[in-house]
Amino acid sequence: MGLTKTEIFTDEQNRIADLAKAFAHPARVAILQLLVARKACVCGDLVDELELAQATVSQHLKELKRIGIIQGEINPPRVCYCINPPVWEEARQAFGSVLESFESVTCCN
Repeated sequence: MGLTKTEIFTDEQNRIADLAKAFAHPARVAILQLLVARKACVCGDLVDELELAQATVSQHLKELKRIGIIQGEINPPRVCYCINPPVWEEARQAFGSVLESFESVTCCN
């Protein structure tokens, strides 16, 4: 598989693509929905809530944290995660600006 050549795109385009990765897998969407619904940090075992393997949940949490859309502390035995409000707002605005830039036209009929 070839390289993605991210350097040919703007920083904004790369960041939007990175934020989109947070929503690019149903497990990550489920994690985000759970964190949003709780309106607080989740300290405990997300595995029981999501019925996924620990390794799977850990991998998705790692990706979400890398993107910055969640924040958390790992202090075994407690692991706490919550939505990172500034990055959540960044994603909301970024997706909104992309989606709102489309003006309906009739071109493919």
